[in-house]
Amino acid sequence: MLSIRPLKHAPRSAVDFGVTIDNIDLENLTDDDFAIIRDALYNHHLILFKNLPNLSPKAQYELTKRFDPSSEAYGHDKTCSHDMHKFFMGVPDQPQVQIKGHGFVDSFMGLHNIKLWHPHHRNSHREVIPEDKSDAYTRFNRWHIDAALYDLNPPKVTTLMAVKVPQGRRQTVLYDDGSGEELDASLATTAFISGENMFNMLSPQDQEFVRTSKAEYAPHPFNWCKPAKVHPTGLSIYTEGLEMPESELPPIDPSKIQILPMAWKNPVTGKLSLQVHPSAIRKIHLEDGSIIDNLKQVRDVIYCLQRPAISPQYVYAHDWEEGDMVLFNNHGVLHTVVGSLRPDDIRIFRQCNLAGSEPPEGP
Repeated sequence: MLSIRPLKHAPRSAVDFGVTIDNIDLENLTDDDFAIIRDALYNHHLILFKNLPNLSPKAQYELTKRFDPSSEAYGHDKTCSHDMHKFFMGVPDQPQVQIKGHGFVDSFMGLHNIKLWHPHHRNSHREVIPEDKSDAYTRFNRWHIDAALYDLNPPKVTTLMAVKVPQGRRQTVLYDDGSGEELDASLATTAFISGENMFNMLSPQDQEFVRTSKAEYAPHPFNWCKPAKVHPTGLSIYTEGLEMPESELPPIDPSKIQILPMAWKNPVTGKLSLQVHPSAIRKIHLEDGSIIDNLKQVRDVIYCLQRPAISPQYVYAHDWEEGDMVLFNNHGVLHTVVGSLRPDDIRIFRQCNLAGSEPPEGP
């Protein structure tokens, strides 16, 4: 019989989100069981399913799709730089399910001789941990929402499944922002924070600002921001004029530029989450019709709103075991990969999210 229990958090955790669901047959999911899963997801934002080593990509896709039956395509397209294409690799029989990870893999689900790439802070951050300390220390990569943020609507949910997990050591995530904060993490952790908690931590004045403002994202935002360097916390980008100029981006259709609420409404509880992608935002539209378009000011505003919620006591850092699958509310959670992997570390994950059939609902 299906059972739900609270997700285990670190001993000093100050936030309680996420549940574990046991005894569920995702290959033959009934409407009644899905209703329980949906209610649990939108009340707790994250669900962990254990011991699913044989779950088919088809079942993973179908679970993801049930949250948005009109959706079909993977949540990102390939209108991005050639360098980014290495992160897009679909299962041949179910291309909406993408293979993520690290290392060389001889054969996996119909793919052969594939090279997987785990993001490394050395390639994106300005402050890099020295090579001789990279086994012991690491950084959050980039806190983000799974979304293209140009043309395609943000997916409602993401499923992420661990097939092969590197073992053998733990790492300390360094914030290096003057706070002295750090986080213990297993190798190749995924870290999650609740956007609802992020909103609730704000002052009444800041909550009103978030409720009444909108975020405008850059065209082809991940091409645009790729040359810029990431803050040590993974939560912002330094404003140094390194963003790719529009003349060098793929063709831009102004109608596909996204202007989204900063607060996204939960479809079950009605509660608000602060959901802003800190790397991709370009402008803030205010209630009175004015626009903050100074890029450094935009980033500083968002950083101040979001930074309190990534302190260690508010982060859920999932210690992956093979066969784990996490389902999370992509309209109520920010997340990031963590970990500095060696060339011979092997990590294989399956990820599925589908471009939304409608934009997120605001306040």
